[in-house]
This record gives sequence, C-alpha cells and structure tokens, in this order.
Amino acid sequence: MATCFIIGAAGKVGLHLTRQLSNKAHAVTALHRKPEQAATLQAAGAQPLAGDIQQLSVATLAQMMAGHDVVVFSAGAGGAGIELTNAIDGEGLKLAVAAAEQAGVSRFMLVSAFPDAGRGKISPSEGFENYMRVKRLADAALVASKLEWVILRPGTLTDEPGTGLIHADLAIPYGVIPREDVAATLAGLIENPAIKYQIIELTQGEDQVDAALRRLQRG
Repeated sequence: MATCFIIGAAGKVGLHLTRQLSNKAHAVTALHRKPEQAATLQAAGAQPLAGDIQQLSVATLAQMMAGHDVVVFSAGAGGAGIELTNAIDGEGLKLAVAAAEQAGVSRFMLVSAFPDAGRGKISPSEGFENYMRVKRLADAALVASKLEWVILRPGTLTDEPGTGLIHADLAIPYGVIPREDVAATLAGLIENPAIKYQIIELTQGEDQVDAALRRLQRG
C-alpha cells in the first residue's frame, strides 16, 4: 500500500481521492488550510495536516512530506483571481516540487488543465488566459524536475456521480469528466508506478479506469 501526501485534499477532487485511497487501505496525509476542514478529512480516512501552501517554506513542507511514497498536487485557486492563481497554481506547485525533491519523495502527480479548455469563447477573460499560462508553466516546472512525474489534464469538471468509465490518452478530443472519475484515475495511477513521465488527457469515455491505464502502461 502507498503512503500518499495530498496537497489540496479538501478540494472536490482531493476529497474524492482521499476517500477512494483510504477505502483501498492506502495511508493518506491530507494537507489543509482551514481548521474546519480537518474533521471532514479525518472522516474521509486521512490524517489531516494543517498548512498553507502560500506560507510554508520548502524545508518545512519537505519535513511534512518525508516518508511518503507519492505526492499529489490537486490544489488550485478555483477562479479566485490572478494573484491567487499565481500564488497557488504557480508558485505553490513549484514549492511542492522543490519540497518533494528535498524530502526524497520520488513520485509526483499534478492535476493540471486540458489545453483546449475555453476554446470557442469569443473573448476569454484576462484571468482565464493567465490561468492557462500559469498551468502550462507549472507543467513545465514539474517536467524539468528530477521527480517521476505524471501530469493529468482533465476536461471540464462536473459534480455528476462517477461512472468509472473514462477516455485517457496522450491526446484526445475535449470533453467533460466527473470529479469522482478524475480521483479514480489518480488512484489508479498511484497503484501503477510503471506509468510515469506522461502527460495524460482525460474525459469521460467508454473504458474502465484499469483498462485505460493498462493501455497507457503498455505505451
């Protein structure tokens, strides 16, 4: 079983992932910012750990991560503005990558953004354009690291119940995906350490998660 450190565990994808990993007997440390989130994360089966990615140093975060097998970065500003997007999705990711390297946690998974997100809009906002730019730079920072990385780029996220059926590959048409199925895909990736150094696009589809990941593992 893996020991997992989730940044953004109190978010919608992160909470689904926490529950799914705990139900499979994986050990989960859930980094959270707000004190009231601790009880929810504990009820989901995690060990809550208070910490604000905007305030932590690399050394402090590395101490928190030490002894874990994999880090999952699912944190994001969630459309709260350019400044927070830069701080969390951008600088927060770089901080987490540096901390994982310092802590000796070799595996790192990042929930990123589908490159076609927002296509078809007449005039995407400045905030949205900044979000996509920051996400691309965050992806590049992880790829340039010494970690065994996987970048997951889901399509438009929904709160519909997960079906367990996905379309996952290196390049696919744009679409939607329930957050619960994003979490299931992350859990499957954690259980398939042979899948690494891949940028995976993800939408709802017709393949069971395990089958889709086996195909990616075969290359």
